[in-house]
Amino acid sequence: MNTDRNKETADRAQSDQHSGIRRILVMTAVDAERDAVLRGLQGHPGFEVLSAGVGPVEAAVTTAVVLAEAKHAYDLVVCAGIAGGFKGQADIGSLVVANEIIAADLGAETPDGFLTLDELGFGTARIAVTSELALRVTEALREAGLQAHSAPVLTLSTVTGTAEAASELAARIPGAAAEGMEGFGIAAAARKFGIPVLEIRSISNSVGPRDKASWRIGDALKSLEAASTVLMEVLI
Repeated sequence: MNTDRNKETADRAQSDQHSGIRRILVMTAVDAERDAVLRGLQGHPGFEVLSAGVGPVEAAVTTAVVLAEAKHAYDLVVCAGIAGGFKGQADIGSLVVANEIIAADLGAETPDGFLTLDELGFGTARIAVTSELALRVTEALREAGLQAHSAPVLTLSTVTGTAEAASELAARIPGAAAEGMEGFGIAAAARKFGIPVLEIRSISNSVGPRDKASWRIGDALKSLEAASTVLMEVLI
């Protein structure tokens, strides 16, 4: 046992408690998302923002390492970034706060359709968020004049590229509003450490055929930056 490190962690936690500063870890996939979040947070000392890498495995491993090596305890882990939005659920430029984080391609294909991990009896492909916190963040985003709502956010290792696949996902997971590649991995790591998690996605494109000419990544990053300013005000 590393008693020096344990004492340092305890001392830091006690100091944080006395100062009233919460500790929130924000994980993005890539540096462009990280930089947008940092601009929005304006150097607030309660947040640490890091890039986790692309995909659920890389994101899970990176987040787990960060949490294991942390010199202070985190009160919340946030997955933040841009994402595809399902038509009729999340418009380009809007924000989605996950009310559930779902690994949508974790399961098995069968002649009768897709079976989830839950249906196979091997665990669960769904991670719950604190509903009260997700609702509070969503309402704060709206009060700031941003278009936002709370809905399921999907994680996939291979993002959707056809209209048929988008329709299948929308039918299989009613109300799904966005899809990304990291949320479930980051949430799984947080769950192992007993830390609550949020996922916030800014929509840059529609889920379906890959029409890169219609993507609005710059606008989505600006929306992510604006959302991060709200997070600074509502979470700390």
